[in-house]
Amino acid sequence: MPAGSERGQSAFSSMPRLRVIRNTGAVWIGMLFLAACAGIVSPENPDPVYDDLSGRFIIDGSSTVYPISQAMAEEFGYLTSDVQIPVGVSGSGGGFTKFCAGETAITDASRPIKPIEAELCEANNIEFIEIPVALDGLSVLINPANDWVECMTVEQLETMWEPTAEGVITNWNQIDPSFPDQPLLLYGPGTDSGTYDYFTEVIVGEEGASRGDYTGSEDDNILIQGVAGNNSALGFFGYAYYEENQDRLKLVAVDGGDGCVEPTAETIANGEYQPLSRPIFIYINAEDAARPEVASFVNFYLEEADDIIPDVGYIPFMDNFYDAMIERFHDGRTGSVFLVTDVTAVSGTEGLLFPEEK
Repeated sequence: MPAGSERGQSAFSSMPRLRVIRNTGAVWIGMLFLAACAGIVSPENPDPVYDDLSGRFIIDGSSTVYPISQAMAEEFGYLTSDVQIPVGVSGSGGGFTKFCAGETAITDASRPIKPIEAELCEANNIEFIEIPVALDGLSVLINPANDWVECMTVEQLETMWEPTAEGVITNWNQIDPSFPDQPLLLYGPGTDSGTYDYFTEVIVGEEGASRGDYTGSEDDNILIQGVAGNNSALGFFGYAYYEENQDRLKLVAVDGGDGCVEPTAETIANGEYQPLSRPIFIYINAEDAARPEVASFVNFYLEEADDIIPDVGYIPFMDNFYDAMIERFHDGRTGSVFLVTDVTAVSGTEGLLFPEEK
C-alpha cells in the first residue's frame, strides 16, 4: 500500500458527485477529430453518419466492465449494422495480455494497467489511451437463506480471506462466535481478475495476497451460481451482477471503520461505501483509435455513458468528467495516470487526470 493509505480506506471517499452537463466545446473537439479521421461528421451535420462505418474490432478483458462494453456495443450496433464488435471476457490481466500483444483494439479493466503490463505494451510498440468509465462498488454477497450475517468489518473479511486462513478458517463461527458452526464456502474472481487485485489490496493489505482454497472463476455467473446454491457460501464481485440477481443473492454491508454501509448507487456515488468503491476502465490501442469505426464507438461510449451505464448497474461519473475523457481521447493522450500513483491513494476525479488536464 502507498504511504498515507490505510487498508480499509478507499481512494474515492471525497469524490464530488454532481449531475453531468455536456460541454459544447468538447463535443466540437470530437466532431473535428472524427471529421479528420474519416469525414464522418461535419460542422453542417454534427451527428455521426453511422451508415458510412464498417469494420470489425475486438473488446476483451474484465468481467466487471463487460456488461458496460457489451451494452455499448449492442446500442452502437443499432446505429450501424456494418461494424462488428465482439466483446469477450478473460479478466483484467488476461485482457491486458491480449491487448499488449495487439490482439484487441480495446480492453476492459477493473483496475489500472500494471507497470509490467505497460512494459509489455511498450515492447510490442502498443501505445494506449486510458479512460476511466464508471464507478463500481465491489460487493460482498451471501445466500438469502443466510440469516446470521448482515454486516462484516474489514477485519473480519481479512480474517476470512488472508493467506494464513487457508485450511484453517473453514467455519463461520471462526469469524464470529455468534455465527453458526457451518462450513465456510468461498467464491471469488480468479487471480487474473482486477476485482481480485483490488479486493486483496484493500481488504488483506497486499495485492494478490489471498487464501487459495476458494472457488475462483473469471466468469461472474459461475460465482453467482455458487453463492445462490448454498446457504453457507460467500463471494465477492461487481455490483452490477448483484443488481441483476437480487432475488438469488443477499448483500452484506461492510464496516470500513465508520459503521455498516451497503453498496447502493447512492452510497457508491457519494463515497460512503468504503473501502470497496473503485473506478473501472477501458484502454484503447492508440493506433486503432485512428480507425473511423473505433473512434466513433469510443466517442459514442463516452457521450452515452451517463445514460447507459446506470442501466447495467454501475454508477457514472458526474461533473464534466466525461468531457475531459472525450478531450483526452481526441487529443490522443497516451499512457496511464497510475504508473506513478496507486489507485487506492487517489482522491476524487482529479486523481484520475493527468497534471495537464487539471
